[in-house]
Amino acid sequence: MITAIVLLKADVHSIPETGQAIAELPAVSEVYSVAGPWDLVAIVRVHSQEELGEAITQQIDKIPGITASETLLGLQVFSRHDLERLFSLGYETDEQTDYETDYETGSEAS
Repeated sequence: MITAIVLLKADVHSIPETGQAIAELPAVSEVYSVAGPWDLVAIVRVHSQEELGEAITQQIDKIPGITASETLLGLQVFSRHDLERLFSLGYETDEQTDYETDYETGSEAS
């Protein structure tokens, strides 16, 4: 799996609509509105360089409102969250499942 972080500048008046349009693309897993020199950050996950090129140049960069982009190619993951999910795959306890469900829905476990 190839992961890319795409930094985007957008027309200030259309950031919410532009972000939503990007989030609906199949290759995009997440989009964040951010403070700083960039307006949006998209996390793109694909299986090949060809898919990455198409997702960025033929899909994301064609969305109305995008004025500039810069793509960072992920090389290595250091997230403990991702590693824990990988190693616990298929071995979840009821407590882990309840916690993850609570976390995803925004409710707190008692």
